[in-house]
Amino acid sequence: MERITEAFVWPVRDPEWVVKILIIGLINLIPIVGAINGIGWMLASMDRLRAGEEKLAPANLNHLGRGARVFVVELVYAIAVVAIGMLAYLPALAITVQQNNGHANAGLIALAFLLTLAAFGLIALGSLAFTFMLPAVILATDARGIAAGLHVADVVKRCRVNPMNTLIAGLMLIAASFVSSLGVIACGIGAVFTAAYALAMQAWIIRSFEIGSTTPKAG
Repeated sequence: MERITEAFVWPVRDPEWVVKILIIGLINLIPIVGAINGIGWMLASMDRLRAGEEKLAPANLNHLGRGARVFVVELVYAIAVVAIGMLAYLPALAITVQQNNGHANAGLIALAFLLTLAAFGLIALGSLAFTFMLPAVILATDARGIAAGLHVADVVKRCRVNPMNTLIAGLMLIAASFVSSLGVIACGIGAVFTAAYALAMQAWIIRSFEIGSTTPKAG
């Protein structure tokens, strides 16, 4: 993960970075289509990094095809994480409804509360785990398709090639998510810019992960 912190600054090395970021940010406002195109643009920017060019990919709608596969895979993982949480939440909901229709039982109410906490905890842990798996998921999907991205065993195997590499990439993706949210915190319209900038950061982070997870060990 050499020069991983460069993820924060590499986009500005492109002379046209402001225009490109703004265009992608505006495209991101289109429901679903914008998110898919943004993923594809991030992958195209990563291609430029692979080629040794520190320039962002052209900002247009030509990235939909490439982004669609990753979008589908991310959606499947998100549904899986929520489904795991629902295993605890649905019993809690059933208990709560039952208690509202009769005499309340303190023990059952406490159980419902604990199950609700467990549900949100499972979703939080699942989301965190997926964040650390995300670089491997994206690389597998982009290279070999949806089935490869959903092959959890292979994804985990790649993450374990260099655990420190995986840890740093995950933490940097969390930082990129924070950057994405800065526009909302500062002023709502700023999210158009910061969300697209975070995608550019992801390109560097995932490329750095790719280098660290494929470089053979010496010896």
